[in-house]
Amino acid sequence: MRRQNLAVVLAAVAAHSPLSRADVSGRVGLTRAAVSSLVDELIGRGAVTEAAATASGRVGRPGRALAVSGEGPAGLGLEIGVTHLGACVADLRGEPRVWRRVERANAGRPAGKVLAELAALAAEAEDEAAALGLRVGGRVLAVPGVVPNELPGLVERAPNLGWHGVRLTEHWPDPDTVPEPENEANLGALAEYWNAGNPVETFVHVSAEAGIGAALVIDGRLFRGARGFAGELGHIPVHPDGPGCACGARGCLEQYAGEAAVLREAGLAKEGQGDPVALLAERAADGHAPTLAALDRAGRALGLALTSAVDLIDPDGLVLGGAYAELADWLLPSVRAELAARVTVRPWALEALRPSVLGRRGPLLGAALTTVRRIMADPTLLPAG
Repeated sequence: MRRQNLAVVLAAVAAHSPLSRADVSGRVGLTRAAVSSLVDELIGRGAVTEAAATASGRVGRPGRALAVSGEGPAGLGLEIGVTHLGACVADLRGEPRVWRRVERANAGRPAGKVLAELAALAAEAEDEAAALGLRVGGRVLAVPGVVPNELPGLVERAPNLGWHGVRLTEHWPDPDTVPEPENEANLGALAEYWNAGNPVETFVHVSAEAGIGAALVIDGRLFRGARGFAGELGHIPVHPDGPGCACGARGCLEQYAGEAAVLREAGLAKEGQGDPVALLAERAADGHAPTLAALDRAGRALGLALTSAVDLIDPDGLVLGGAYAELADWLLPSVRAELAARVTVRPWALEALRPSVLGRRGPLLGAALTTVRRIMADPTLLPAG
């Protein structure tokens, strides 16, 4: 019961600060004595700060404003992409205070080498956070692959990295700081849900980098599937007789709307090693006809795949995240046209499909916020002062 009450008080302070202890008591329905005890514990655990007393204009003793701490507990998010490594530290207010991204060609590199470099980047981020008065309370890693429910710490496969059966504990240099892996699309969806001003409760979040992933949020909760394999939208067949896919099937969505397929169709596959998404956006904005045609083709294929998701799940919304968010101006018309033509068994509003507010920042931010959200739900995870 006390754990639950601590979370209730912390949530009230987070949502409505600055509040006095009396204000919190009125909002949560607990006695002032109970709230005062809970607030003292939250302060001791470093989750809440209390300002000096200030006059409120009301009768009685001046109140002291409570707020969620911008120092102390924090979450460390890490990310392995096909072309980059990332680290982010977010405080309990959900604000990213440290953000690092370095370009690395990770596809085909040994997992141990990639993870050693990421561990070094994580240590640098933690040092920078410590200088800001933050201490990391948990570490979560976003990976472009499958993380099974029943085997914690295992990345079962990440095809675009060339990983199969990678256990983080076997490669991470420091056994005390091994991060918890999670699928990057799942983390992007959660970050979107946590950061939206007025989030829908049931939606599909689809994102693309080298591959295409999707995540399902149902009634405000991530749906991982029976074994953690939910969301493999990139391997839904949109043209069953289409080209072969690395997964062994034919005509998968990735062969039409994946990064490599769009670059190839646009005639940009040999344009160098820069940011391919930025290149596509630049060429599309310039009216480059092959790029516009390639994005239209990708949008139509994506619309086909999302039609199946809409009919099966009946979501309130669809969100284009990752690279798709940055290319939304050119993808949305064709995706919406396919949905309008094919979603016929239920009402469908075109505005229910929208770009992500976070874009490619979503998975890394979601990784950092996972720890923050856990602490907010259970402040006893923090050491007592």
